[in-house]
Amino acid sequence: MPPATDSTPTPLLRADRLTKTVKSGDAPLTILDGVTFDIAPGESVAIVGASGSGKTTLLGLLAGLDRPSEGEVWVGGHALSGLDEDARAALRQRLLGFVFQSFQLLPALTALENVMLPLELAGAGDAAGRARSWLDRVGLAKRTTHYPKQLSGGEQQRVAIARAFAGDPKLLMADEPTGNLDGATGAEIADLMFSLNRERGTTLVLVTHDDALASRCTRRLSLASGRLVADEAPN
Repeated sequence: MPPATDSTPTPLLRADRLTKTVKSGDAPLTILDGVTFDIAPGESVAIVGASGSGKTTLLGLLAGLDRPSEGEVWVGGHALSGLDEDARAALRQRLLGFVFQSFQLLPALTALENVMLPLELAGAGDAAGRARSWLDRVGLAKRTTHYPKQLSGGEQQRVAIARAFAGDPKLLMADEPTGNLDGATGAEIADLMFSLNRERGTTLVLVTHDDALASRCTRRLSLASGRLVADEAPN
């Protein structure tokens, strides 16, 4: 990644000519085609586009969960292609937090244990105390011993948000975070996520089909048929 100048701060996240192709019968199918952009520290960026435009594939590449067919991703100044799987996992653990549409909570663990787990894996001190504090922050102080199946969808997403922020990430990646929630609950979750994001100074990359949610970000990247067709501030 080129060095930053005084007037150009180092991007926290950079995508350079990202391309992803997969086999589809006898012909390759292009899911992403030469996508390039930078995201500066503190930005909130919505990735939008029709179903099948490549949004979730792009998020997976940015997080190092998948490898591009061509191109490069830099996270925190590190080129992901130069890292093996263990090193990519360590980078995610150190810099990234995730919120998914399907919550991705472990069903055999309580709310408290779900938030504690990544802290324990990272060797953090007082994982239980930090997890309790974050569950209190998201309004679930009285639900710490409940299992995911005992929680509503909105409560499960609050646990996921607590888990994402508990590790003090530099970058939060959210994939349709309100997609499985009703309108009122989704609005509450969006308010909570954006409030915590501003408070913590986190950089946010948000995949969504919800125009109202995208409009709360400071920037919108629009995909169509795997290509970046617009990079603009929402109206």
